[in-house]
Amino acid sequence: MERTEIYNGKIITPYRIIEKGSILIEDGKIKQVREGNAEVKNAVRINAHNFYVSPGFIDIHTHGAGGYDYLDGTAEAMLGASRMQAVHGVTSVVPTASATSYEELLTLFDNYREAKQKNITGAQFLGIHLEGPYFSMKRKGAQDQKYIINPKREEYKKILDQTDDIIRWSAAPELDGALEFGRYVSSRGILPSIAHSDATYDEVVLALENGYTHVTHLYNAMSGITRKNCYRYGGVIESAFLLDQLTVEIIADGSHLPPCLLKLAYKIKGPSRVALITDSMRGAGMGPGESIVGSLKHGLKVIIEDGVAKLPDRSVFASSVATADLLVRNMVEMAGVPLADAVQMMTSTPAGISGFLQQKGTITEGKDADIVIFDERINIKATIIKGREVWSTINGSDINRQ
Repeated sequence: MERTEIYNGKIITPYRIIEKGSILIEDGKIKQVREGNAEVKNAVRINAHNFYVSPGFIDIHTHGAGGYDYLDGTAEAMLGASRMQAVHGVTSVVPTASATSYEELLTLFDNYREAKQKNITGAQFLGIHLEGPYFSMKRKGAQDQKYIINPKREEYKKILDQTDDIIRWSAAPELDGALEFGRYVSSRGILPSIAHSDATYDEVVLALENGYTHVTHLYNAMSGITRKNCYRYGGVIESAFLLDQLTVEIIADGSHLPPCLLKLAYKIKGPSRVALITDSMRGAGMGPGESIVGSLKHGLKVIIEDGVAKLPDRSVFASSVATADLLVRNMVEMAGVPLADAVQMMTSTPAGISGFLQQKGTITEGKDADIVIFDERINIKATIIKGREVWSTINGSDINRQ
């Protein structure tokens, strides 16, 4: 039996922060959480040096990182992105594909299966998120318009017949055929999510009744209050706030949303219904300069500057270059959110939205030992996946095996 004890840490549980606490891990699962040291014999001991010990971060919307996109066409690219994400505290990801061709999707499905089998040093793969191609042309953002279409049953069924790995599919529910699409994917155990949409409040209510229970990157590429003749109509943004049944996700990179909107989303929806996402492209964890959103072969050229990716004419943001640790830091420092709530938005809330809360998202006995250790500014010191360190400052003075 493999045993690890993490001790001398501030452990963030669902209910409190345990000062000077310890976690006993056996065979990749959390066996015990307690105050003080367990002092278990024959265990690898990790001294957390009074840093915070948190559930591993879960990014349910990311296109890539570290110079790689999940659509690049190789399993190695998927693994490269997941390794960079682990460096920033992410223990689980949902690889996301923007609107693309059927052929590239088939390649993605094959690479995903291969990468999932080989993935021992990066963030775990929870399933695939398809972002598109069923979007409003008006709200397409940086999505490639040549792929944007209305949903047709024979087309999305053909895609779903090729894989069982899709767990979420984002679409605009006001499109012809989108309500049937929502019902169908829901029946397959897939989460339909409202995205790149010009829907009104009444259309969002219909979407909710037909399976859409989540809103992709709140505020971005979606309708707000509109005016027709003399009358005003609520859009997706207002609907997300009014309908308690809807969960949302926000890109808290400091560019896509200003602090006031981060505060508003948190104040109205609360940490249990707001997930933090990177929506990152290949430039996450890299420096400024030219890059590509989407696959190297068919993607769109972008410019990374001011901490965000933009189309070359600088008219639209094109994904983010954020990392998960930055999101938590921004919610604490920019939005004034308590640390425990910011962590919840990056851990148990996305786990629940994606259907993995029974296994992940909290430091609770019996769950996967996916853990991240960080300091007061959310600088990552160690990332542990199923009880095994995949990255740490072990050779420095911060985290020491004993």
